[in-house]
Amino acid sequence: MFAKTSSGREGVNEVVGSLLGHLAFALIALSYLVRDIFWLRSISILSSLAGIIYGYSALSEPLWINIIWNMVFIAVNIVWIAVILKERRSVDFTDEEKELYSTVFHTFSPVEFMKLMRIGKWKVCQPNEVLIVEHQPTDDMMLIYNGEVEVWVRDRKIATLKDGAFVGEMSFLTGNLPTATVKATKETRCVVWSKEELRKLLNRNPSMWATLQGVLSTDLTKKLVVKNETIN
Repeated sequence: MFAKTSSGREGVNEVVGSLLGHLAFALIALSYLVRDIFWLRSISILSSLAGIIYGYSALSEPLWINIIWNMVFIAVNIVWIAVILKERRSVDFTDEEKELYSTVFHTFSPVEFMKLMRIGKWKVCQPNEVLIVEHQPTDDMMLIYNGEVEVWVRDRKIATLKDGAFVGEMSFLTGNLPTATVKATKETRCVVWSKEELRKLLNRNPSMWATLQGVLSTDLTKKLVVKNETIN
């Protein structure tokens, strides 16, 4: 009778251990899908905890290497979470900046976004004001906060851009002249960055380059969808 009971418990432990092992790896996979670095590190801690329990109780003997390294990973992530929380408490955004951060720049850390906004300037464009001229040099890259602009190529309107869309980003990325003319259709409020100042900032903070490229890639994808809808 005791042998059967022991065997049953071992079977239960094996099943629970297997579930914990799968949970640890599933949480790792989930962390790769999370953009916010705070939640990424939080999920990583949960994954390491599941890995520790699995390594200690699921097998006949504890996997000490697995346990020790998962404890190290937990310690590292706790330190970085503390740093992130400290940064977020130390940064004070206006309501407008909070909206931009949550909708467009959420892949930046709060401190990185603060640096970006420091070199940007708010501007109100009037109806019919031309922001960019096709094949003419432009010194700025812009983000529409509130309003609407039209994009024209060779006297043909190809798109209408609204809140959250960038203007002049391709010229900034490639260094080439603009391939379209952009003008406001109504009063439009936007953030304007000097391309020269923006490059200086990104050169001082290389990690921001990749993050900004991701933001601009998302914007470009949305524009392609808008362009196709306009053409169709």
